[in-house]
Amino acid sequence: MDNHKFTKLIIGLGNPGFRYKKTRHNVGFATLDYIQKNIGGFSGWKNNKKLQAEISENTEQNIILAKPQTYMNKSGEAAKVLITDYQLPITNLFVAHDDFDISLGEFKLEKDRGAAGHKGVQSIIDALGTNEFWRLRIGVRPANITPQDRAEDFVLKKFTREERKIIEKIIPIAVTAIFEAIHY
Repeated sequence: MDNHKFTKLIIGLGNPGFRYKKTRHNVGFATLDYIQKNIGGFSGWKNNKKLQAEISENTEQNIILAKPQTYMNKSGEAAKVLITDYQLPITNLFVAHDDFDISLGEFKLEKDRGAAGHKGVQSIIDALGTNEFWRLRIGVRPANITPQDRAEDFVLKKFTREERKIIEKIIPIAVTAIFEAIHY
């Protein structure tokens, strides 16, 4: 397949493996799973060892979805390989990830922003040498937790049933925002 025809890359951050599947830290993976299942034209997931990611492609919209298999804190390794292999400008990169600074049920789509303590995002900034990409920041902090609580422990835990319902409602809205930015 000719990688040069793709124009946009959406990376969802998370950790591979069953242990992390429904954790708050894997909301980026969950967002990409939603896109792959609900937006027409995406291929099934394929594990690409060279690209260090699971890949789903949409040749009609020229979009690649990628779930790095490098673990969260090394997401930049896969991002660098993907950007290079597909020869995409960094400004056409969208990164979906959990954000402890944002309340559960909210999201922000921003560009040219620092990592704000998110190690997966910092890894991408370090690997690419810039922050000139889009970030879909999906809030995972429930009301009973304060931003001062220890995020590292919290994000590796699974969503409660009530939290999962909220996430399942916000992901489609966040995906609409990302596709509006892609097609702008």
